[in-house]
Amino acid sequence: MLEYEYRELRFPRGTSRSATRQALTEHAEYGRWELARVRLYPNGSRRITLRRKIIRQVRTM
Repeated sequence: MLEYEYRELRFPRGTSRSATRQALTEHAEYGRWELARVRLYPNGSRRITLRRKIIRQVRTM
């Protein structure tokens, strides 16, 4: 069974699309995060949810 950890990013109204894209690219490239959900609010702000797999090691004897 896969387990995920989540991270939520919020971008205010004035943040450009290119700045948002750059931040998401850095999280994906260096932190291995993937896009789970994008919510755009009527006031122009964005809430973006990222997720990544939790890899648990099994102890062997």
